[in-house]
Amino acid sequence: MTLKKLVQIASDKERFTSLETYISFCKSYLDYTAENLQAKIVAKRETQYQFFQYKKEGGFQITRPINSQLMFDANSAKVLDARFLSIIKNLRGDGMDTKTNRVLVNRAIYTIQQSIGATLDALPAGLSNTARKVNGDLFERLIKLVLNKAGVDCTSGVVSVPIKVEGVAEFKMSFQQDLIVKEGELVKIIGSVKTSSKDRLGKIFFDKFLFHRLTEKDVPHIAIFLNDVQRKGKSVRDYSINSTFLPGHFKGFTIKLNPLDGVYYCDIRPNMTTEPILKDHIKTFDHFLFTDLWELRSRESISAITK
Repeated sequence: MTLKKLVQIASDKERFTSLETYISFCKSYLDYTAENLQAKIVAKRETQYQFFQYKKEGGFQITRPINSQLMFDANSAKVLDARFLSIIKNLRGDGMDTKTNRVLVNRAIYTIQQSIGATLDALPAGLSNTARKVNGDLFERLIKLVLNKAGVDCTSGVVSVPIKVEGVAEFKMSFQQDLIVKEGELVKIIGSVKTSSKDRLGKIFFDKFLFHRLTEKDVPHIAIFLNDVQRKGKSVRDYSINSTFLPGHFKGFTIKLNPLDGVYYCDIRPNMTTEPILKDHIKTFDHFLFTDLWELRSRESISAITK
């Protein structure tokens, strides 16, 4: 498949309707990059990150940072067809919660999404905003499809909740949400799903605060991010990565506003596993799928209208 065709597919959100269609695209992208890159540029300092440079048909464009420790290649991606899907369908089965399966799930989701993002990086610079929007929407859809495959009722849309004044519901207020986990008419978990936390962190914390104040319910609020790195440097020889995560803001919101009920990354930054507060509130995505999702669903819920 040509890069032009890959870009055409990645730009059309209607083509991604199931986990199988995501996987099919991912494998086509990995097959292409196995033979057709101009170069792989290794980042300075954090050398696990690479930047793919396309040949002339891709305008010699250079992609976002790719974590080679997480990204499958064309050969190792064979596990996506059977093993990955089997794990997701049987998350609660005996013997499924293993370190090997957890690592595979994180790498699979990272690889699937980064194959889309890196493809869209071949678009001309003038279309970068469109590419970001498409990439973000497809990540949100990917997470919902993963949860659906695991047997979880979830969607995105609007949660409309009654606002009570002196015990009487006077009106309703609507909240647009990326992820709504339900059981029947009960909203069990509300989630924000973003490719990175850049420029979004404060809103996620404030949404939980406002929702709790208006409803007087502690419905779990979570955030799911793909990664928090971007390319740094003005020339190929100087390329490195820069973190887009703001640890001071995260700690401040957690302590002075309210902690989120879970924050999850596919590509977690080193300081998130070592710094006080961060290490207690941020985990890799497998923790949500294998453990936290099921515990959070047992907590307080709210009866609300979703659409």
